[in-house]
Amino acid sequence: MLTFINKMKKSDQKGFTLVELMIVVAIIGILAAIAIPQFAAYRQRAFNSAAQSDLRNFKTVMETDFADNQHYDDTL
Repeated sequence: MLTFINKMKKSDQKGFTLVELMIVVAIIGILAAIAIPQFAAYRQRAFNSAAQSDLRNFKTVMETDFADNQHYDDTL
């Protein structure tokens, strides 16, 4: 292993080859193609959960107001 490292240090090779860079770009593209739809679905579920929570809170407020006044108020 050390002989390989010493050979790499002695040679004038610097940087990456075009093939290596293309492989990295392809891997990043594949990961992005998987991650972006998953993230969009995650955001949609979060928005739906927030809306359901808001509706439950509104229902609680309306029922509390009804219990206090014996009618539903239309101006909350």
